[in-house]
Parts: sequence; C-alpha cells; structure tokens
Amino acid sequence: MEKSKKEALKTEVHRTYAAIAQEGSVECCEGSSSDATCFADSYEGKAGYFPEADLKLGCGMPTEFININPGDTVVDLGSGAGNDCFVAQERTGPEGRVIGLDFTFEMVRKARENARKLGVKNVSFALGEIEDNPLPNDFADVVISNCVFNLIPDKVLAFKETFRIIKVGGHMSFSDVIIDDELPDAIRSNMELFTGCVAGAHSKEAYLRLITDVGFEDVQILSEKSLPIPEALIEKHVSVEEISRWRDAGNGLKSITISARKSSTKADACCESSCCA
Repeated sequence: MEKSKKEALKTEVHRTYAAIAQEGSVECCEGSSSDATCFADSYEGKAGYFPEADLKLGCGMPTEFININPGDTVVDLGSGAGNDCFVAQERTGPEGRVIGLDFTFEMVRKARENARKLGVKNVSFALGEIEDNPLPNDFADVVISNCVFNLIPDKVLAFKETFRIIKVGGHMSFSDVIIDDELPDAIRSNMELFTGCVAGAHSKEAYLRLITDVGFEDVQILSEKSLPIPEALIEKHVSVEEISRWRDAGNGLKSITISARKSSTKADACCESSCCA
C-alpha cells in the first residue's frame, strides 16, 4: 500500500476513534453516529469489568483463553478506554503490571481517567503506534489485542513490533476480524468501512501466515464465530446484487481469537535475519 494511502487511512481511523472516545460507546450495528461497526462480546460479570471502559469496540475476548499469571507484565495493543486492561489486571495481581498502548490521545486520556476511578495502581496507558512501538525489547510476558490489527495498514510491521516486545517464552492472544474470501474492491478501498474493521480484514490463511512469518510458533485458533455483515453500511458502496453473489458463494465475516508463542529458537532466527532491527 502506498505511503499516502496509509497515512490517509491512519488519519481516518484516528478521527473515528477520537470521536468515539468523546461520545461514549458505539450503539451496536444500528443507529450509531459513528462509522465503527460493533461486533463486541459481552464482558458483563467478568472479574475486573468496568462498564465505563467498555466502548463495545472489540470482536472477541482475548483475555478469556490466554494464560495470564500473577506477576506477569501484560501489554494491550490498541487499548482504547482500558476494558481488556482492567480485566487482565485481575489476573496479574498487584505484583504484576498492565500497560495499554493506543495512538489516539482521547482514548489514552479516557483510559487514564477510568484507572483513576477504579483506583488501580498497576495499570498504565501510553500514547504510541503499534507499528512504531515505544516499549523496549523483551518487555511483555503476554500481549493482547482486541479487533485492532484490522485498523493497521502495515500489518507486517505491526506483527514484527509485537514479536520484538514479547519476552522469549512469552505469548500473545489477539481477537480480530477475518474474511472467508476476498472482499469486493468497493469495500476493500473504502475508508469508512476500514475504520469499522471490515475493509482491512484478511483471509484466515493470510492472517495466520503474517503471524508465523515474523517468528511466532504454536499458533492456535482459540475461538471462531460468524459475524453479521453490516449491510446498511456496505450497501452505500456495493450493490445489493454484488453482496448477494458474495454471500451465495459462502463468503462472509468471522471473528477469530488466536494465540501464539515466542520461542528462543525463533527469536534468535528472527533477529539474525534483521526482522528485529
């Protein structure tokens, strides 16, 4: 993707999610003033859940399946208002720490305010980009992310940076949107749909290949579910006939939650080939 288009996409994503931080949660799938599409799971009843931090922007629950142990350092990439961070800190205990990273100042400000309200001392939030992660090498025991990598134009660099900040032997758990087959060009190229995590979706095979190519191993699909196609949004850009052909061919949207591990062998090989540079 050319640089000017990447910058345009990042600007649009920033605009959309800054507005959500100021307005509050997304009204899921209909009646929303936001362009973001809501595929969120319910966190109600989960330890650490704080409703004010739940803006309904996820598409899974990466903390549900992954091992987070007392004393762990956990990083949440694209942490928003802090929902997954507050759930994760219940598992790290006071001896652990959780750092949320988001490139939208409005989200970081909202997350810090939520942490203040909760009185948690081991959760902090930093402003920064996933593709140019400010955290040091071998920093995190666990990295999580919830429906964020679809918003990143340069996913290869984003996964390389994720690999870099995880400790040897550490692991990651991501929830994200995938497609069964290629999206129509009109959807793929539209920024409004990109900010709703639809146009940036990869196929499952391509998504998993990105993860293994940077050096992760033991990649597992922890959960997979079909998602509703936001037709009211898509029909503004694609004909009803094209949507029907796409669906009739068995294509659609899914949410997957995956895990992967960084081994010492893979880490050494990666850095020798300059992927950690």
